[in-house]
Amino acid sequence: MTGRIPEPSESPRGHEPYGEARWPMATAVVTAMVLTVLLPDDLRLAPRWLLPAVEGLLLLALIAGDPGRIDRRSTALRTLSIALVGVLALSAVWSTVQLVDDILHGGKETASATGLLQSGGTVWACTVLAFSLLYFELDSGGPAARAHRLPRASALAFPQQLNPEVASADWRPRYIDYLYLGLTNATAFSPTDVMPLAAWAKIAMGIQSLVSLLILGLVVARAVNVLA
Repeated sequence: MTGRIPEPSESPRGHEPYGEARWPMATAVVTAMVLTVLLPDDLRLAPRWLLPAVEGLLLLALIAGDPGRIDRRSTALRTLSIALVGVLALSAVWSTVQLVDDILHGGKETASATGLLQSGGTVWACTVLAFSLLYFELDSGGPAARAHRLPRASALAFPQQLNPEVASADWRPRYIDYLYLGLTNATAFSPTDVMPLAAWAKIAMGIQSLVSLLILGLVVARAVNVLA
């Protein structure tokens, strides 16, 4: 590996920037909405349909403002995207705190093995989706900015950036890359193939690792207690 980020990659002259399809990101948001609905009442930040409704409206506004592929650079759309990620992250953090409290105090939502695994697994999946969308939206100015240009100083360094020989000349990180980052960081509790370079990326990945470790550790410990 070269150990450095190559020069900024521009869209070819005379060609429109090629943004990624909206549907992977939209699928992740809809999945998070469904998981929020499935959570027990005590683990949700708001009434069952409130947050999914807000998230759905924000997603529809994004699709209407930039349909098809994500390549329109707009302050309004950028604000909507960050607001959507913020709502998802806030919901996931709140559910994590409530889950931890329920486990520590022997609450009803984690009193049975089935309820424990369902609640713990749902909250954990919500955190993975929320952080993957956070990385997706904040890295290199967001997906619309990446469609036009990859900056030299990226917040997250992917293997294809550190070793350009393994990637095509017009390679860009897509949502699946950020989902993989969120999943591996939540299971390995540390960076795997993607290195955080910016301070916010290190903080976000560190928080996600601690949250995931807390959820999985307490769920396992509680499961042993329940089954015993």
